[in-house]
Amino acid sequence: MRTEEEPAQTALNTPTVMLAMNESSRELVLVPPVRARLDQVADVLRAGPGSAFLDDPAIRGALAGVDVLLTGWGCPAITPEVLDAAPRLRAIIHSAGSVKGFIDPAAFDRGILVSSAVVANALPVAEYTVATIVLSGKRAFRLGAEYRLSRRKPNPKSVPGNYGTTVGLLGASRIGRMVADRLRAFDLEVLISDPYLSEAEAAELGAELVDLDSLFSRSDILSVHAPLLPETVGMINARLLGLLRDGSVLINTARGKIIDAEALERECVSGRIDAVLDVTDPEPLLPESKLLDLPNVFITPHLAGAVGNEIARLGELAVGEVERFAAGAPLLHAISRTELGRIA
Repeated sequence: MRTEEEPAQTALNTPTVMLAMNESSRELVLVPPVRARLDQVADVLRAGPGSAFLDDPAIRGALAGVDVLLTGWGCPAITPEVLDAAPRLRAIIHSAGSVKGFIDPAAFDRGILVSSAVVANALPVAEYTVATIVLSGKRAFRLGAEYRLSRRKPNPKSVPGNYGTTVGLLGASRIGRMVADRLRAFDLEVLISDPYLSEAEAAELGAELVDLDSLFSRSDILSVHAPLLPETVGMINARLLGLLRDGSVLINTARGKIIDAEALERECVSGRIDAVLDVTDPEPLLPESKLLDLPNVFITPHLAGAVGNEIARLGELAVGEVERFAAGAPLLHAISRTELGRIA
């Protein structure tokens, strides 16, 4: 690896890649075997932790010779001014999830390829979701909390179980599709609601396509996989929550703001429904939040996505994209301008 001040000595057809992520991300994402793969196919520059591209003269000067930005958590905004300073830039490969918050749409207008490791981050969310669905079928979270609080063993005879249980998926996102695919292994009825999904596509996922009201009224367990967009903020409102069956379970691994927080708290405080929440609104919850003390609410600290050693999977995917770019092959995880408006 060379520094920005050293002259480029890039071999023919070897792209110059600038790392644009913070130090902690770099260590977790580019573990030694993955970094070795990257060094084999690219001349690698390091932008530096937390540096804004145009604030550091060395980085600003180096951008002129960069073919690929390998971005990650802590990446500065990629603005039109940054793109102007990088006339050779042909690809932005993101070693994390959403690109929406930091890549200006101008990148697409200039024909720059954009790729994301969102699939690698989606896998552990899907695994978490399937695990919570199975445990929710046995009402394990609520009964476990009651056991701990009362010091008495609850009677499990009223537990519905998982055989023939109806599971609803709100959203056919990457995660939603992964969850549907994995639920094939269980004796469950799966419903899915998504305005961009056809009946045939739902059937291919092993699910029945239904409208929003049917999803809420028919589901014993409902899992949220919709993106957070202006039109989805608060979309799960008091009316929809009221359609949930008594004793049903609501799982949210998407974004807290998709659910009306006050309406959710009222339903949970009443004890009418259970909730498994990896995301909340606000996040974190205020210390006085009633949700924190309810036995029918199980809360985890936004850990469904890649954590610990799972983060290396993001680096593997991103470096695989760099390898394909260097070989002149199509990127497998490219994001189009059209998709940008629908993804989180």
